Amino acid sequence: MKIKHQLAIFNALTRLLVILVLWLMLPILVENVVYRHINNGLVEKKKKFIDHLNKKEINDFIENSDDSTETYSQFSTLHSEFLVLSKITGKPHQKKTTFSNDYRIIEGEENEYRILQYHFTYENQGYQLEIGSSLSEVNDLTFIIRLFIIIVLVVILLVTFLADTVYIEYLLKPFYKIIDTKIRRVNEPEAFDHTPINAKSRDFRELDLVLNQMMDRIGELFKKEKQFISNVSHELLTPIALLKNKFENLLQNDSLDDNAIDKIAGALRTLDMLKKIINNLLLISRIENNQYEANEKINFKEILNDLQEDLQDRIEDKEIQFSNQIKHDFIFTGNKTLIHILIYNLVTNAIKYNKPEGSIVVEDGFNNGQYFIAIKDSGIGMNASQIEKVFNRFTRISSDQDGQGLGLAIAESIAVFHRIEIKVTSEINEGSKFTLLFPEVHLHN
Repeated sequence: MKIKHQLAIFNALTRLLVILVLWLMLPILVENVVYRHINNGLVEKKKKFIDHLNKKEINDFIENSDDSTETYSQFSTLHSEFLVLSKITGKPHQKKTTFSNDYRIIEGEENEYRILQYHFTYENQGYQLEIGSSLSEVNDLTFIIRLFIIIVLVVILLVTFLADTVYIEYLLKPFYKIIDTKIRRVNEPEAFDHTPINAKSRDFRELDLVLNQMMDRIGELFKKEKQFISNVSHELLTPIALLKNKFENLLQNDSLDDNAIDKIAGALRTLDMLKKIINNLLLISRIENNQYEANEKINFKEILNDLQEDLQDRIEDKEIQFSNQIKHDFIFTGNKTLIHILIYNLVTNAIKYNKPEGSIVVEDGFNNGQYFIAIKDSGIGMNASQIEKVFNRFTRISSDQDGQGLGLAIAESIAVFHRIEIKVTSEINEGSKFTLLFPEVHLHN
């Protein structure tokens, strides 16, 4: 997930958390404000009632309460308020006003009320006054406010999320430009663009400056490594060629006995092996340092046909049944020489570790739109530990076979250079299968 999306989601989650807190706290805040307002109103009603209190009014309330089947002495026609006056035994210790929420039934309808209770004495008689105000409107109002606030905040959340995404995209535009024009070219120091990125943020300008400085150092190291490889080629291969030439001249000497000739021939074989190892290591180094062009059109059907012809003698020596099942004219852009070496090494590996009278099948196809070439043999196979190390340099599956253990290491370097993925599956005594998965699909015919 891109950083701009992560930032936008983080901001949205933060706002969502605020919304949830407000949604939980809002009823409490509304109730506190409304209850305070209702309490003040009830206190005003109590004050007016007490201020105009006389014996006749008390008797009217008491008689109404005693004679009526209703529980309350007075109530509004909409059941929004009620007033009850009742006698109590004994005298209250002090005048006290309390507030509470309770349910009361008026004309068979139950509602929740905010109730003021007040105890007082009048002419040595204790009374309890209850004045109630309905909370149904308050509850409805709280629900409406809560719903309205949620709708408003959700709309704000969506709008700000979109605004954040656009704004973050604008802020990170220099960052993505740095990635596209500079970081992705880290393997191509010679093609690196040192042009400063136009960014308003000082952090991005500093990042751009550091990247330019880093690529300058990497470019110098690449130059030194290429020079080192060139020096190695000259300093190692030249004396090997001279020694080989001297040994070959010695073989022309008729005075040598068979023992000396065998020793010289062994030395020549050693020099050939040493030369081959050096050339293979130099090849890997050049590949990893991107010293090859990759702009040729490659047809794998042609490469496999040529390889089958070149390796026919080795295939017949082991009486191997080679099946070339390449069907597609797949054209790939890369380095033809390196791709030839890649497939050559995989096929020769299949021949080397195959059983006498075994089989090799080379097939191609498409898996989810991705072109692949699979090379399957019926050889000795590998266990999980061997598969894990099969591409390591100087690693050989079997010590009985000739070679320096560099063939598959070279194959992997070429595959990485061309962004080709190699998958290996194998079973002991059943054989191995090397699958090349190509990054681009260009199908012709």
